[in-house]
Amino acid sequence: MANTGWIYPFFGTLIGWLGVALTGSDTSSNVLFGGLQKVTAEQLGLNPVLMASANSSGGVMGKMIDAQSIVVASTATKWYGHEGSILRFVFFHSVALATLVGLLVMGQAYVWPLTLLAP
Repeated sequence: MANTGWIYPFFGTLIGWLGVALTGSDTSSNVLFGGLQKVTAEQLGLNPVLMASANSSGGVMGKMIDAQSIVVASTATKWYGHEGSILRFVFFHSVALATLVGLLVMGQAYVWPLTLLAP
């Protein structure tokens, strides 16, 4: 991941998004990819706390396309058998919001007034 260079904060956010989409849990994604985020951030001279929080923030955007969440949504609305329709509807929103979070993290990593927001 260190080969992505200056654009890593964006991809780091998408790693969290993908982790939650696959595991269904932000905690699991943080355990799975937290070490990767920390090591890569240190190799690139970025704030490891920022990248760990980017993993978690991106994960929140991946929660809406998690299979478990979609099944719960279809059951709660009594729209059984329409899980594919729900996924098609929310997938674009999930990607768009993860992209926005990735851009915010890039801003926090490189743009001066936003760097003050990073711990």
